Amino acid sequence: MKKLINQTDDILDEMLEGMVAAHPNEIKRLAETNVIVRSNAPIKGKVGLVSGGGSGHEPAHAGYVGHKLLDAAVCGEVFTSPTPDQVYEAIKAVDGGVGVLLIVKNYSGDVMNFDMAADMAKDEGIKVEQVIIRDDVAIANPEDRRGVAGTIFVHKIAGAAAESGKSLKDIAELAQKTADNVFSMGVSLSPSIVPASGKPGFELKEDEMEIGTGIHGEQGIERKTLKPADEIAEELVQNLLKHMDIKNSRIALMINGQGSTPLMELYIMNRKVSELLNEKQAEIKKTFVGEYMTSIEMAGCSVSILKLDDELEYFLH
Repeated sequence: MKKLINQTDDILDEMLEGMVAAHPNEIKRLAETNVIVRSNAPIKGKVGLVSGGGSGHEPAHAGYVGHKLLDAAVCGEVFTSPTPDQVYEAIKAVDGGVGVLLIVKNYSGDVMNFDMAADMAKDEGIKVEQVIIRDDVAIANPEDRRGVAGTIFVHKIAGAAAESGKSLKDIAELAQKTADNVFSMGVSLSPSIVPASGKPGFELKEDEMEIGTGIHGEQGIERKTLKPADEIAEELVQNLLKHMDIKNSRIALMINGQGSTPLMELYIMNRKVSELLNEKQAEIKKTFVGEYMTSIEMAGCSVSILKLDDELEYFLH
């Protein structure tokens, strides 16, 4: 294992220190916590947005703290949910008097700990709503689907709506509509290595790929012989279109790198994915290509498609 780290126990603390050092005018770290907040938080009269989860997904989640995005991100250890106390501190830090929305990915630890924190905040008189993201179609049961890169669309749309002055109720409904209309699926060419263990989450031969992997280094739903990019793109799109009808629809598209895939390869994937969606008579209004929610150094990508209406498109831009 080769990594640019010092001691494994210090990774989260040192990463957050480095992040604040790079952006001192935009963000700050709450004392004695692993919470990153906007430098001007709380903003009176504005709904606060809080997200978070385990580290190792950078730039998610602390990289999305800022104008028209999140007001706070709660960072757990690598691939580990943050504690309820940390989430509670984040809620208090961004409450501008009109409530806080929690954006939570559907992992049992995240859901449980954010829920506990919400109850703690409500006991203090803070209005709290939650939206749980379930966009990973690799999981058959919709209720069990993991929250993956589609979460970024929720951050962006809810963040823009909060900045515009919308109410907590309206932002929660908009975030839920976004979550209900975004679907994602990934493919991995190599595993990630959690620093504390020093071992890959799974092993792949040189000629193998894993379809349907998650963002915590989990194995996928199917292992196959590695195919050319166009064939991989076609398989991912076919799986996504089983869950959504995009004919004559407006959509937003995200080709998300998982940590160590060059932009060259992501653009090659986007070329084919865009072609396939255009063939389905979908109008791509916005495309994101890059690393938005990673899995440490995993190679591969995910494809996320968000079906738009007037409201979603307005707040996405």
